[in-house]
Amino acid sequence: MDSTDGCDGFNGYARYYAESAHFRNSEFLTPDNSPSPKSMNANHLHPTRFHHNRKKRGHVSAGHGRICKHRKHPGGRGLAGGQHHHRIHMDKYHPGYFGKVGMRYFHKTNNQFWRPVVNVDRIWSLVDSESRAKVAENKELAPVVDVLKSGFAKVLGNGRLPSRPIIVKTRFVSNLAEKKIKAKGGAVVLSA
Repeated sequence: MDSTDGCDGFNGYARYYAESAHFRNSEFLTPDNSPSPKSMNANHLHPTRFHHNRKKRGHVSAGHGRICKHRKHPGGRGLAGGQHHHRIHMDKYHPGYFGKVGMRYFHKTNNQFWRPVVNVDRIWSLVDSESRAKVAENKELAPVVDVLKSGFAKVLGNGRLPSRPIIVKTRFVSNLAEKKIKAKGGAVVLSA
């Protein structure tokens, strides 16, 4: 390291160590200079003196008790014994983990259940600008809104409608929505 590297403080030392042979060793770096999986657990990152086991040297059982030995997997690996020796734990903290509920439904396709909803307070936002302009000129005209073209299949009755008639084409409509639309002089047309 030459004298100029020490002038910019910590960055100079960091650059020196990054460029040193120890960190450029091909054993720890892949061709694109990213750390290899081997270097993640390398001992030079976590030397022995930092292991917590150092404090337990000289104490025979290393904090695990003399009578019941510290063995590999005394209760079994993973979720072993959930219905046997670990049953109390599973029943207490994970009720309903085992067993089945309901009926089976073979080859369920969700096409028949497709029914996105839109409320009446958003109906006027589906009117295109051309129809909106015509309605503004002539008060007797009512725009026709096909909610299916906007990606909706059912009209629900939440919110308020402006005091203008509107014709709504939809597959499904709730009673409240139909009542509100007709109250403003509009109509609901059901289409497949």
